[in-house]
Amino acid sequence: MSFSQELIALGKYLAGEFDNKQQANSQPIWYVHLRLWMRPVNLFTTDSIAIFAEQASVVNIDRPYRPRILRLQQDPSDSNSLQVKYYMFEDISQFCGAGRKPELLQKITPEQIKLLPDCTLKVKVEKLHSQNYQFKTSPASENPCTFNYKGDIYQVFLGFDVTLEELKTYDRGIDRETGKATWGALMGPYCFQKINDFAGDLPI
Repeated sequence: MSFSQELIALGKYLAGEFDNKQQANSQPIWYVHLRLWMRPVNLFTTDSIAIFAEQASVVNIDRPYRPRILRLQQDPSDSNSLQVKYYMFEDISQFCGAGRKPELLQKITPEQIKLLPDCTLKVKVEKLHSQNYQFKTSPASENPCTFNYKGDIYQVFLGFDVTLEELKTYDRGIDRETGKATWGALMGPYCFQKINDFAGDLPI
C-alpha cells in the first residue's frame, strides 16, 4: 500500500528522541525535564506506520514509563484525513526500556498489544510551505479514553501537535471522580525538540 505524503511526514516528524530541556530550565516549577523516545516498529505495515513511545525523567533516565504503541493511518472513513490509534502492552515488562534498547522491539507481534477503546485521535493536517506540515490532534470519540490495567481503571486525555521543529504533548491523567487532571500537562503542553532522528528506521 502506498502512503500519502501527509502520513509519511507525520511518521517522520514523530520518529526520534525528544527532550524538553529548554522548557524545564525556564519553568522548573511546572515542567519536569523529560526524555521521550518514539521508535518505529514493524507492526501493521500494510496500512499503517507504528511508533513505540515511552518517556523518562532525565534524573531517573533508567526508569522509563508509559510504554505504548501509536498506530498512524489514513482514516478509513475519510481518505483525506489521518488518525492515531493507541495500544498498550499485555506485558509491559517485556518492552520497558526499549526507547534506549531498540533490539527489544525486533520481535514484537500484534498479539502482544491491545487496542485502547476510545483512545483514537483525529489528526488535522495543515500544509505550511513546500512539503512541511503542522499536525494537530483531537479526540475521535466523545467518550473518555479509559482502560483497565492490573484491575484498576484509568482515564487519560491524549493529544499532541507536531511540526518539523517541535512536538507538543498534552497527555494528562484524569481523576474519574472529579474530572480534574492529576498528572502530565497540567499547565499547558510539554514542548519537545528532537535531539536524535529515527526517521530512517521507518519501514516505508
